Amino acid sequence: MKRLIGLCRWESEAGSSWWFCPPKINDDSSGPTCMDSRLSGFYKGSPAERRQALIDAGVDPETVESLRGGKLGVDGADAVSENVVGTLEYPIGIATNFQIDSEDTLVPMAVEETSVVAAASFGARMARGTGGFTTDVSGPIMIAQIQATDVPAPHHAKSTVLDAADDLIELANEQDPVLVEHGGGCEDVQVRVIDTPRGEMLITHLIVDVRDAMGGNAVNTMAEALAPEIEELTGGDVSLRILSNLADRRLARATCTIEPDALETEDVALSGEEIRDRIVDAWAFAACDPYRAATHNKGIMNGIDAVATATFNDWRAIEAGAHAYAAQDGYGPLTTYEVDADGRLACSIELPIQVGTVGGATRLQPTAEAALELLDVDSADELAGVFAAVGLAQNFAGLRALVSEGIQRGHMSLHAKNIAVQAGAPDDLVDEVAARMVAEEAVRQDRAEELIDELTE
Repeated sequence: MKRLIGLCRWESEAGSSWWFCPPKINDDSSGPTCMDSRLSGFYKGSPAERRQALIDAGVDPETVESLRGGKLGVDGADAVSENVVGTLEYPIGIATNFQIDSEDTLVPMAVEETSVVAAASFGARMARGTGGFTTDVSGPIMIAQIQATDVPAPHHAKSTVLDAADDLIELANEQDPVLVEHGGGCEDVQVRVIDTPRGEMLITHLIVDVRDAMGGNAVNTMAEALAPEIEELTGGDVSLRILSNLADRRLARATCTIEPDALETEDVALSGEEIRDRIVDAWAFAACDPYRAATHNKGIMNGIDAVATATFNDWRAIEAGAHAYAAQDGYGPLTTYEVDADGRLACSIELPIQVGTVGGATRLQPTAEAALELLDVDSADELAGVFAAVGLAQNFAGLRALVSEGIQRGHMSLHAKNIAVQAGAPDDLVDEVAARMVAEEAVRQDRAEELIDELTE
């Protein structure tokens, strides 16, 4: 899968012009220059300065304005959820430095945890020197399950259902003609007999191409419609008919390589090769120990969930699918780290990503809609590739910190501002209080309160 267009600027004596063009960077002034996701110094600016930097980089000003948030409102929220009394805001940050399938990409992330956006940006920067991330997606295929219990002869019934597969597929597709019109729909029927503590059950799977939707509503509707047919064909009782969040037909993969010198840090007396090897050792630890693997995968989901939240996709479904996929052969890591023939760190990730760019709630929240516009993806598959790249960047940035200076150093530096605010520091003293706590290695609320007292006397 390749992303074919990029937002580009052509600087000339007459001024600047913006348009979409192939992602090539010209060295002269005779043609357009593609948007650069590096945005050097972006983290140093104020929120207003960062928004202006996005506009200067070619992002539509209306999109930037929508990213400020606050536009859903209570009435809008009431249309999305139930028993609504208000809304809860999340910070939206922009992860920079990403090159995904040869195109520079700015990634919106909504997350309350300190250092997540910074880690993703740093991970993307490390991968940038060798061309960034390459992604591949298996296709937007979801599974609906229909459970039949008390089936008199389940193995015989399995053959009966498979014999009727064409009719069942036709009936399923009648439930969503718009999906079929766009090239999707039910493609196959599969049947399993499983042995459970309650006896054998017949489980029918509908294999559905949901195109650019997450697909939950589509596959659930199909399963509901086929339930009476399955009962008649099997002689059993249909109980559950619902999608599976183990979307193992909807896999997203991302890969990258990192030069050892990109892993080095001035403050740690380790070579890039030593850090590289420690990262591989950390992955090997996760591959053999579920206690470590759970934390390893949490680091991946830090990034993926933040992009899902920013785009109003169902992070809970993605979490469920990711961990179920990780547990298929005994719980293990969703990423792999190796050393390639050139001595570089070879990084890869594979996991189910069930996301949509249409349908559901993705277009109901103005800020989420702006986040999708910023990503400039043309399909759910392309969006899934972005999710995979972000998860991989998040993971190896975290591992690099863990095996070198330790996770707390950078995390606590960023967390110090939170502590200063919680301690009641005035806006004009937050940075100073935070800086002094970090310098003293005493990032605690009691020390923040003492510093506030000193600075306000």
